[in-house]
Amino acid sequence: MDYLKTVVPSQLMAERGSNLVVINPGSANVRMGFASQEVPFNIPHYVARRISRQKNDAPRLSLRDQRLNCRAGSSHNAEREKAYDTIASLLKIPFLDEVLPSENQPLPPKMGRVDGLSSHQNRDDSKLSWTDVMDRSIRSSMSIERSVHSDADEDPSHSTSDDGNGPNNSEESKYKEMIFGEDALKIPPSESYCLSRPIRRGHFNISQNYSLNQVLEDLRTIWNWMLTEKLHINPKDRNLYSVVLVLGETFDSREIKEMLSIVLCDLGFSTAVVHQEALAAAFGNGLSTACVVNIGAQVTQVVCVEDGVALPHTALALPYGGDDISRCLLWVQHRHHTWPNFKTDPMKKPIDMLMLNKIKEAYSQIRTGSFDAVAVVHSYEHEKSVGHQKTRLSALSVPPMGLLYPRLLIPEEYPPPPRPWFQDCDDMLEDTWQTSDGLSGNGGLGRIDLQRKLFCSIQLVGGAALTAGLALVLEQRVLSTIPSNQPVEKVEVLQSRRNPLFIPWKGGVILGVLDIGRDAWIRREEWMNNGVHPGIPRKYRDSYFLQAQTMCYYNT
Repeated sequence: MDYLKTVVPSQLMAERGSNLVVINPGSANVRMGFASQEVPFNIPHYVARRISRQKNDAPRLSLRDQRLNCRAGSSHNAEREKAYDTIASLLKIPFLDEVLPSENQPLPPKMGRVDGLSSHQNRDDSKLSWTDVMDRSIRSSMSIERSVHSDADEDPSHSTSDDGNGPNNSEESKYKEMIFGEDALKIPPSESYCLSRPIRRGHFNISQNYSLNQVLEDLRTIWNWMLTEKLHINPKDRNLYSVVLVLGETFDSREIKEMLSIVLCDLGFSTAVVHQEALAAAFGNGLSTACVVNIGAQVTQVVCVEDGVALPHTALALPYGGDDISRCLLWVQHRHHTWPNFKTDPMKKPIDMLMLNKIKEAYSQIRTGSFDAVAVVHSYEHEKSVGHQKTRLSALSVPPMGLLYPRLLIPEEYPPPPRPWFQDCDDMLEDTWQTSDGLSGNGGLGRIDLQRKLFCSIQLVGGAALTAGLALVLEQRVLSTIPSNQPVEKVEVLQSRRNPLFIPWKGGVILGVLDIGRDAWIRREEWMNNGVHPGIPRKYRDSYFLQAQTMCYYNT
């Protein structure tokens, strides 16, 4: 502890961060980087594999989990319409039956300005380019090595290698066998690839068409590609590195074990440790006590942390997130007859979901009164007929309000994978992360002083936390649900110290770097020989142990 009080953070990171890799996997993206990096690489958690087709079959892109998806029924749409009208009354905008413009109606004379968008929201109306699925030698010979410290949000591209034949033999091209990240989402629909996502709604994406072995192989392949192509760690040198796994509270103990086996046995790291995402988020923002609301792409997780310890009976997992807001944005525009006559289908075409996410990030915000904006919408019906149209987007405040009124989002359209096989009584973290108790339950929230502290320490993390106006409406919504006989007068959402998207990853960095003793770290040899770890000592999760270390880090 005396050493931590005297060392400067930059020196500590240089000493202990260069050989430490932090991995924070999610349903839509995986964040990975060295602890010495300021921000991690944030790459879509997808892999596409080239598939052979029968002689008479037309080439096409297939989605491995497509059969799990379904369309909303009439009852779901009725609930969605009621939720819309509830939100409309709060935002003081017209109800659905009052908004029936024709498709050719001109833009209104007064429109909400997009100049008010906060600095993190950048308008990007450029079209997405289809991925080149061919491996060409001329491109390989001219490729430029990228630094691991380049922009973490760059579009991930599939790296190719020189075949030794030189640029004059460029006609000897062949299909890429595997394509990763955003490039996998932009594969033309006429190409014979199978697109897979190993994690869905916070769990392994296992179904009749996607076995456990296939899920594990895809996880192993994606992470290995990132380690090799992004972090430039040679497989033979990985025994010199340690890894921190920052995992969401939705994962079961068996899923955690499988991911530990991947990093230790398959990828070859020397040691590893697991940290809860909520706890890492609190420390990533310099907090020891907080109510962490983590809004991911497909799952929203709520966990309360007191004095550096996650309270197990406060955990709550909600099956919706940023992707559902994007789908809802499309539904709202269809109901307002503002969407162009394009066959936009995010459930069947990954590139459409990518476009909708970009539109949501650029334009969605919550404010009282009508808020419209003009955007360029692109059509990706076929790679040779990409069209675009400038159109008005209406009621942009409504979709993100679905986080508070979830009937608007209809997660049944994109249900979680079936889970009959996840039965494991060996809980790796002693206290289970899953619980049926909500935030209103008595477990861990019986003390009024703790309730007051948590209500004044709400922390929003995840991509959707960047939505302008969300913090204010969340404060109002939570305050309105507190019973009048409860002595809680104030609700406050704390401002983030850094980009909310990367806070859990950064918390994993802090916890990994400041853990001098590493008593809870799992060694590769022990895991391979015994299949278990020696246990996570209670002192590792002691509030004062972690709190003191983190406060030293921020006060240095």
